[in-house]
Amino acid sequence: MKKLQLIIYREFKSKVNNKSFVILTFLSPFLVIGMGMLIYYLSALNGKDVKEIVLVDQSALKFKDVFLDNPTEKYLDFTDLGLEQSKDLVRQHKYSGLLYIPPISKGVKHLAESIEFFSEETPSLPFLSALESKIEERLKLHKLSLSGVTSKTISEAHFDVDLIQVNFSGEQSSKLGNGLRIGLGLGAGYLVMMFIIVYGNSVMRSVIEEKTSRIIEIVISSVKPFQLMLGKIVGNAMAGLLQFFIWGILLVLFGLLARFFTEGGFGTTPSSLVAASNIEMPAQNSEQSTLILKEIGALPLFQMFVMFVFYFLGGFFFYSAIYAAIGAAVNSETDTQQFLLPVLLPLMLAVYVGIVSVVDAPHGPVATVFSILPFTSSIVMLMRIPFGVPWWELLLSMALLLISFVGMVLFAAKIYRIGILMYGKKPSYKDLYKWLQY
Repeated sequence: MKKLQLIIYREFKSKVNNKSFVILTFLSPFLVIGMGMLIYYLSALNGKDVKEIVLVDQSALKFKDVFLDNPTEKYLDFTDLGLEQSKDLVRQHKYSGLLYIPPISKGVKHLAESIEFFSEETPSLPFLSALESKIEERLKLHKLSLSGVTSKTISEAHFDVDLIQVNFSGEQSSKLGNGLRIGLGLGAGYLVMMFIIVYGNSVMRSVIEEKTSRIIEIVISSVKPFQLMLGKIVGNAMAGLLQFFIWGILLVLFGLLARFFTEGGFGTTPSSLVAASNIEMPAQNSEQSTLILKEIGALPLFQMFVMFVFYFLGGFFFYSAIYAAIGAAVNSETDTQQFLLPVLLPLMLAVYVGIVSVVDAPHGPVATVFSILPFTSSIVMLMRIPFGVPWWELLLSMALLLISFVGMVLFAAKIYRIGILMYGKKPSYKDLYKWLQY
């Protein structure tokens, strides 16, 4: 036991004392914030481009009343010039495009199938969808007007419905709460996947370095291969948890600083700002802020924290045993490629299931099964927990992950104890199978 503790301490110390670990630990939050600000800036910069769209409407349905100017689009009515002359002007002045609406002489259905959009560059799908939506709405109003339904009647018949979501215990939620749950679950699952890959590769490289430098031959004379492998896995896991802990502290500090600078203090608004603006906060904004805080408070944050630590450790131990076995089996990092794909596929599948199935149906059969299977549970279950998971499913998933981790460590240890002293030959899957039988 003392030897195992020494290996864990050595692995943890070598990882934490690494300059890249220290730099990335404290620099990563700033990089993430900077990347978010860059994406926001580029999106805002891209949205400043105003599209100039030429409209040629020969239908007499007054589409110019539908296509109104907005901050990103400007419509020019060239109906009087005709289609061909308008095309020439569009090419000459390099307008964004030309929307041609033919005569309605053959009926509304034929008109809907004959509308054309001309442009030099391929327009984006959201832009085309917005155009189609406006055209569809105008044609619908025209068709209803032919049946004697006035636009006023249609307007009065439109209602905005916002369902109040209530569970049987009387607790209310909203679409905002569902969005927060999706974001929390996807963020936690994706973070676990990334760290399993990053720290799993760290374990594998550590084994390869010791093997190629022949240090392993000295270490293995006084330590069992199983202890050495387990010490590397636990040491790297502790380094990962330390990194998460530091990031959590930095996140809280960033939040407090942001609140301080936006409000002028922790909880109070400077009177000078109020006097300068002389504007009271709208009740709607206040209610929205209260709703956001209420939804955040309703999230199972403590449960997510505990389960994040458990599934991070469980998933990391499970996959790191495989990474350690691969590192022991090969002679260089280039030889690992043939063995890494079977390791990465379950992780990629877990993220895909989380994005497609959990978001759409968090309690559906696909999400439930993959949140219990050990190969994917460390990611999928974290994505499901914000939506509420029955206790028996959570316990079953945790138990299977623990049992599978022990089994995988014992399985990988057989490859590790043979491969750690094998040199010169590039191993195959057949060789690994033979090593398991020793």
